[in-house]
Amino acid sequence: MNGVDGIIFTAGIGENSASTRAAICEYLGYLGLEICPECNAKRGEDIIISTADSKVKAMVIPTNEELVIARDTKELVAK
Repeated sequence: MNGVDGIIFTAGIGENSASTRAAICEYLGYLGLEICPECNAKRGEDIIISTADSKVKAMVIPTNEELVIARDTKELVAK
């Protein structure tokens, strides 16, 4: 990837599966990404899950998928 500014986990699995986030972050360890297990265990909130000394910031950002779908549908119907 030649470097990244941040890794964002969102939507269904990204928000709710600590084990999936941990596995992905472990795979990306070559980027200098380290996660905090206690932070990674939390659900349903905006949170930084990378450690303070991690070279890459990893975050969980909840999304409201239903709202996005409703807005997109409204836009399509209005056309």
